[in-house]
Amino acid sequence: MTPSKPTEMQTATLAEIAREAGVSAPTVSKVLNGRADVAPATRTRVEELLRAYGYRRRRAEASRSPLIDLVFHELESAWAMEVIRGVENVARDAGLSVVLSESAGRLTPGRTWADQVAARRPHGVVLVLSGLDESQRALLLSRSIPFVVMDPAGDPGPDVPSIGATNWQGGLAATRHLVELGHRRIGAISGPSRMMCSRARVDGYRAALETAGLPVDAALIKAGDFHHDAGYRLGLELLRMPDRPTAIFTGNDLQALGLYEAARELGLRIPEDVSVVGFDDLPLARWVGPPLTTVRQPLTEMAEAAARLVLEMGRVEEATTATRVELATSLVVRSSTAAPATA
Repeated sequence: MTPSKPTEMQTATLAEIAREAGVSAPTVSKVLNGRADVAPATRTRVEELLRAYGYRRRRAEASRSPLIDLVFHELESAWAMEVIRGVENVARDAGLSVVLSESAGRLTPGRTWADQVAARRPHGVVLVLSGLDESQRALLLSRSIPFVVMDPAGDPGPDVPSIGATNWQGGLAATRHLVELGHRRIGAISGPSRMMCSRARVDGYRAALETAGLPVDAALIKAGDFHHDAGYRLGLELLRMPDRPTAIFTGNDLQALGLYEAARELGLRIPEDVSVVGFDDLPLARWVGPPLTTVRQPLTEMAEAAARLVLEMGRVEEATTATRVELATSLVVRSSTAAPATA
């Protein structure tokens, strides 16, 4: 849809744009001011005309609240504290505050969430493991509120900026460490299969076994949920097997702690009877006994990068190419891994 008189674009009134779009003038005003109560197709049609006629929505810093919205799909672990610390570091340096939200385990925030964010008009939104549906994205874009997904649960799409970590490489490094110690029967307790980071870590685990010429035994791979209870429950299943694994790679540190509890209950020693590798390198990994060998995921740095990116996006007038950044993981060897006991 293009205006018929390019030289007169700047003089078109809202009423004239409304007639060309086939809507009312109040509807055009709602779109121009970023109101939520406009159908997505209508919003798109009107915004194309507004851009063509040279109307620009105000993006002045003064029109925004001094806030960054930080949204978790669930907020209940030390993992979340590392992320909060990173966003707080950037917000504090920029003279901003952080608003925390939780989507109660859903990978997309609730229906009213976007309306509340639009009313707050923050400098930007950082979503952790979460995504947005089309209507939520349209509303934030209409209000010029940038957003970034950190550690996306699924494919965020080519037009959504995101910050992640090298999860596949982390899973590969963890399993390769166990293979190099001499382990040949290595179990895995993954996170939820619906999460991209979890699948990537297990794919790295598989790749390390295949590269070493070891079979991938499906019976040794258990799907967890990144919580302590899953590590305990699935750890018992693995350690009670007649031919139990001599080492287990867990998808995160919390599940590793659950596995520690399972081993203690069965009278098994770590690492003498079973070696354990986690993922994340939370502070508690250094405090448990024995200290946990784990893959360091730079959570605080990832959160800082997401917050810096969303603020940078808010400072540019025109949309830029979506950014996908992956920060490197690294293996941290402590006392929970050792060569398998000989017969």
